[in-house]
Amino acid sequence: MFAVVKNDLIAPRLHRLVVKAPRIAAARQPGQFVMVRESAGAERIPLTIGDADPAQGTISLFVQAIGASTQKIVTVPPGGFLLDVAGPLGMPTEIEAWGRVACVGGGVGTAVLYPMAKALAAAGNRVTAVIGGRTRSLIILADELAEFCDQLRITTDDGSSGSKGFVTDELQTLIDDPDARPATVFAVGPVPMMRAVAELTRPHAIPTVVSLNPIMIDGTGMCGGCRVQIGDETRFACVDGPEFDGHLVDFAGLSKRLTMYKNHEEACQLFGS
Repeated sequence: MFAVVKNDLIAPRLHRLVVKAPRIAAARQPGQFVMVRESAGAERIPLTIGDADPAQGTISLFVQAIGASTQKIVTVPPGGFLLDVAGPLGMPTEIEAWGRVACVGGGVGTAVLYPMAKALAAAGNRVTAVIGGRTRSLIILADELAEFCDQLRITTDDGSSGSKGFVTDELQTLIDDPDARPATVFAVGPVPMMRAVAELTRPHAIPTVVSLNPIMIDGTGMCGGCRVQIGDETRFACVDGPEFDGHLVDFAGLSKRLTMYKNHEEACQLFGS
């Protein structure tokens, strides 16, 4: 059992849970995730470790309450417990001194981007964070990113915060500016956004890393549910990723696989099971 220390609503349907998990907090590296099960018989949910405090023995998890299982997880109050938190899993972010780096986050993807950007800045990179959402209330972790990023740019679809438009618009301005052009780009968010970022950087040959979140069942590679096509190879996001070369990802195939259980999920929400 894993105790929930804090449970804060930081955006509509998005919670930040601080969970007591000393061993995971001590071993975790940026980019890794855990598999969470709220109770016996519940679905296993992959969640990125947003941050960790080894001294306190805690990890921070960002949970978007969309499906039936995530809705149950976010109802666990401080003092309550999660049955399973298994990890850390996956390959950590490849941290190097690239110089100037752009970290692009869309919606809840910013929560996944945060530990990557923090580690890149700690390694001496000059990090420009570009984060976006449909409206102001969906912009998350802006203050936290501003603490260590050289520059923070915000976009919203409706113009209620930052620039009106998409994160790709701001990324294009960085690419067009010789003094701001990133040597490497990291992108996390909805599949169409990551695909758009990869297509934007491709003609400029700017290395682009994306973090994928396909369907995962066990987090060990045994089920094969999280397989993705990376160039000519079939890889498994839970053990080979979750981060991959965005220029090699088969985004069309990934998008199709993400809808495999749509009808089942809708039925679970309808009947509450």
